Parts: sequence; C-alpha cells; structure tokens
Amino acid sequence: MLNFKRRLQLQSLIIVTTLSISLLSVSCKERSDSSNNGESELIMKINAVQEQVMAQGNLTKEEEQAIRSICSIMSQEDGLANYTTDNSMILKDVEITPVYNGCEDLSREETRECFKEKVAEFIKREFNTNLLKELNLSESKKVEAFFIITEDGNLTGMKVRDAELTIQAEILRVLRKMPVMEPAINNGKSVSVLCSLIVEYGDEIEINFVYIPERPNNE
Repeated sequence: MLNFKRRLQLQSLIIVTTLSISLLSVSCKERSDSSNNGESELIMKINAVQEQVMAQGNLTKEEEQAIRSICSIMSQEDGLANYTTDNSMILKDVEITPVYNGCEDLSREETRECFKEKVAEFIKREFNTNLLKELNLSESKKVEAFFIITEDGNLTGMKVRDAELTIQAEILRVLRKMPVMEPAINNGKSVSVLCSLIVEYGDEIEINFVYIPERPNNE
C-alpha cells in the first residue's frame, strides 16, 4: 500500500510538470518577469511533491533519477520554443561551419569534418554512461537531438525528441556544456546555424550528424 501511494505521488509529479511545461511554453514567447516567476513556482511544486513522497518513505533510485531529470530539463531557458530559428541556416548549407577549438586553419571541408568529429567526441566523453547500465536495454535505441550555434558561437535551442526522461535530461546537460566556438560564416557574415544529430545509445554512445529536410517543430 505504501509503495502504491508513492507511485501515485510520483505520477502526480509528472502530471503537474507536464501541465506546467505546456503553460510555460506559451508564456515563454513573451519574455517577462512573470515567466521567471512561473518557472520558480514549477520548481517549488516539484520540490513539494518530492517532500510528500519522502514523508511516506524513501524514494527508490529510479524515482530520484526521474525527479532530478525533470528539474534538469526545466532549469534552463534554451529550448527551441524560446529562440527564433527563422534566420538560422541548416548546417549543410553554410559556406564555413562553426570552428571548434583545434579545428583552426583548415580547409572548408576539413573544418566541417573536424567540427563534426569534435562535437561527437565531446558528447561521448561527457555523457554519463552509468545511466545506460541502469536502463539495462535489450537493444540500442536512437534519438534525434538539435541545437543552434548562434552568431556569437554560443549554443542555444537544444531539443531532444522521443527519449527516456533520463536520456533526454542527460543529452541536454551535455549540450549545455559545449564550449563557445567561432560562428559559422556565410557570404562573409557570421550566421546562426541549426545542427541535427542522431544519438544512438545502448552499451555505449554513438553520434552521427544528419541533415534534416525541415526544421524541428516545437511540440
């Protein structure tokens, strides 16, 4: 009975969070102090539900990870819904890709390949592979991830599609740690660029850049 109550409370946490995300995604279109207040209220609700569950008994490891993942996803304002991509080019279309540290003074094609290799290496190096062991997958899975490198070389607009909550949170955490780069160049000007990749996870992590035919939606 005790375990059943905890499961119901954890489910209520996810429901509250999902509804709050929906509300916040609308308000985020207009930057204001009320948006920040809304996010603070969401974190307070998450903490309140966590305290209620803890009062009934210790959280399982899976429940703790779920709560941490939800907090991680909601703690940053860098989703695609919060960044206008109308002026961003797709990676394959820019003349010179962003220049990752260590990829300087190369030809355009070498710079492109070096960029993809360095980003893939960074994600694989920073990813917490202990999460993969905990999932105990019978086979590898793939998930799409997107991010934008702005005209200033910073990353924003992170989005992960259709992944387990822990995997989504971990990919976003790693992308947020990506170092600043020299921005992409097109027609002699710095431009923001939309990058897309496939993260395959199972026994280990594999990263492959893909070229999407259209921009990811914000659903």
